[in-house]
Amino acid sequence: MSSVKIRGIIPPVVTPMDPEDESVNIPELRRQIEGGVHGIFPFGTNGEVCPFVFMDAIHYKVRGDRRYVTKAAYVVLGVTMDGRKDILGIWIGEHENGKFWLNVLNDLKSRGVLDVYLFCTDGLCGMMHTIQAVFPQSRLQRCIVHQVRSSTKYVSYKDIKRVVADLKKIYGAVTLEAAEKNLQAFAETWRKKYPSCVKSWEENWPILSTFFEYPVEIRKIIYTTNIIEGLNRQSRQITKNKPSFTNDDSLRRMLHLSSRRIVKHRHVRYRNRDLVLSQPELMFADRAAG
Repeated sequence: MSSVKIRGIIPPVVTPMDPEDESVNIPELRRQIEGGVHGIFPFGTNGEVCPFVFMDAIHYKVRGDRRYVTKAAYVVLGVTMDGRKDILGIWIGEHENGKFWLNVLNDLKSRGVLDVYLFCTDGLCGMMHTIQAVFPQSRLQRCIVHQVRSSTKYVSYKDIKRVVADLKKIYGAVTLEAAEKNLQAFAETWRKKYPSCVKSWEENWPILSTFFEYPVEIRKIIYTTNIIEGLNRQSRQITKNKPSFTNDDSLRRMLHLSSRRIVKHRHVRYRNRDLVLSQPELMFADRAAG
């Protein structure tokens, strides 16, 4: 009996099975998706050191127990030492939480990721403890864009422009010292009216200010998780004609195919990569693997 083919689900995709064939053999596809229920690993990571790793989750509707539930696709994108941007893996789990991210990081380490200099994540609480449990020397940069959005959620419309302008003086400062001075001024101006906003910046400052340790060229890359959110938006575009999935395997296969299609166009190196990557290589020379 001939194998079933996937057609018409997404635009033509080139797979490693046959670069000239636009259809996909399901049994072979299943063998490609390593780890079964655990994850999708489009690229090898054996012996890899990643200067920067970006982590985010995108949510989909999946049928389970006769109803549709929301599942999270945990996506990890790494920047390699030669400047390439690779999807290191995609995992399917429940709503985004630190416990599942711990499983993801352990999985990455077991697959050969030797070290990560800096993780970039959104505002999920407890990520520093989660990361250091697996990669104890790694640093964390919380996304500034997420922080601005979440901390100004309850700022009134008449004040929002002034508050955001004052926050920009903090994360847009040239040096850490200037940023801390501007944070102090921000607190003096707005603490009485918006105490939760000020408290959020003060309490999270150690993981919001990490990017000041790097030169300007690198700060532009790591101060936000926009790079992986853009990747997730492209995945959403590919899957927009299929708003829900019959089971986890159905979602997993779709993400596997879409990730290959996206990376075919995004598997490029950073511009000025020698300048960008030589800095962390020197900063973390004492942690060189091997």
